[in-house]
Amino acid sequence: MVIKVILVLLFIAVAVGVGIYCRKSTSTVDGFILGGRKVGPWMSAFAYGTSYFSAVVFVGYAGQFGFKYGLAATWAGIGNAIIGSLLAWWVLGPRTREITHRLGAATMPEFFGKRYGSKALRIAAAAIIFVFLIPYTASVYNGLSRLFGMAFALPYDVCVIGMAIVTCIYVVLGGYMATVMNDFIQGIVMLLGIIAVIVAVILNNGGFSEAVISLSQIPAEGTPMQGAFISFFGPDLFNLLGVVILTSLGTWGLPQMVQKFYAIKSGPAVKQGAIISTVFAFVVAGGSYFLGGFGRLYSGQIEYAANGTPIYDSIIPTMLSTLPDVLIGLVIVLVLSASMSTLSSLVLTSSSTLTIDLIKGNLVKNMSEKQQIGYMRVLLVAFVVVSAAIALLQYHSSIVFIAQLMGYSWGALAGAFLGPFLWGLYSGRISKAAVWCSFAIGVGLTAVNMVMGFAGTPLIASPINCGALCMLLSLAVVPLVSLFTKAVPFEINPPSAEGAIDREFERELEQEELASAAAGAAADV
Repeated sequence: MVIKVILVLLFIAVAVGVGIYCRKSTSTVDGFILGGRKVGPWMSAFAYGTSYFSAVVFVGYAGQFGFKYGLAATWAGIGNAIIGSLLAWWVLGPRTREITHRLGAATMPEFFGKRYGSKALRIAAAAIIFVFLIPYTASVYNGLSRLFGMAFALPYDVCVIGMAIVTCIYVVLGGYMATVMNDFIQGIVMLLGIIAVIVAVILNNGGFSEAVISLSQIPAEGTPMQGAFISFFGPDLFNLLGVVILTSLGTWGLPQMVQKFYAIKSGPAVKQGAIISTVFAFVVAGGSYFLGGFGRLYSGQIEYAANGTPIYDSIIPTMLSTLPDVLIGLVIVLVLSASMSTLSSLVLTSSSTLTIDLIKGNLVKNMSEKQQIGYMRVLLVAFVVVSAAIALLQYHSSIVFIAQLMGYSWGALAGAFLGPFLWGLYSGRISKAAVWCSFAIGVGLTAVNMVMGFAGTPLIASPINCGALCMLLSLAVVPLVSLFTKAVPFEINPPSAEGAIDREFERELEQEELASAAAGAAADV
């Protein structure tokens, strides 16, 4: 217990210390929400990866889908690495960086507003982000708090409140730079931690061969397949494919993920970040789902609902509870690292979106930079409080599991934004009507399915598959509707746009170096 407490306290001290150190970068709006757009490839890649993978993946998804699909769940981690990381950086990274710089857009709603010349689109996008980031944030609290309950025997409520307070402190103090610096430190912990945990769990089950043999002897419900949980595609390929699409393609339309491309400092840094981010995803996501694939070996120890359904969120904590205390402490810090980085990214995205895209110019006509930063900090705290309250309500009422909460959130956000954002980067012939159609599909289909699900008759049984369908429809509907409606004129490839931006950064760096040299000379005199 002493080891676990020391590790957690050390983690919190580092996070808060980084927040204090980064206060100097929060004097401007651009600095508070994008780090001045000068973040290097390593920090950008780790920020992307740690925002991507949190307790939702490690506890919720790895537990649920590892239990359902066995070792084939590892395909979700491979998809996250190739589609969600490598292709996202290659396809979206350079173009996002170039066009958002050209438009002067700091948020995704601001991109929509300026790219499509519509204030209404900007306001609608901001409202969608605020509403649907809340359940995702609540799901992160949920997964982390279950691990804390296992390790420290603390009440769930105490864990959620403590998590909320620490998140508020370091993000309010240091803004985006505090999050990316912490993400880099936390990412290293995650890489080392996931490898150690996988090795320990496998050894705890007699070694890799013995664990696989034991897993192969467990029958799968609804299929006559022998050894279904160690087969290449598992017992249910169709639903596994839905998981891969949602968790991999979803990052392309999530504002907190895409924002990482706004802040990176140069074109070459995007190429470097793509490789770093992909390796990180292979280890962390692939490792998490692979670990979850052995969940069936703990069928006799996990929690079950009254109707006999496994409580999926309890699977990974049960697996970890058999490990030595030192490794449990490492796991706590690992998941705390992943969750804190995701939470900080979510709350920063939400507060900046509300301030810049809803309040500024609409509710408050003339707002200085100092006022904007003040509003962001207040809204950041408000967002944390609301999401924590929902996490507590969800836990005490047992409304949905972690994976379902994330499925609703990702389905609505990526289903609404994926098509308009991707096509808006690469085509100058996209219409406002097409964007509105995508917004309506993503939000409408998700909301209808969620309400019908609460009533016991969902339109699509799995929120995961519903979210994946929303994304695919968004990609198809935007170009299709644009064929029959008036496009918003936009020059996608102006002459030397990328070179001009890089030269601008070079000039800024030269000015900083000259100023630093002048300050040093003055100090010498």
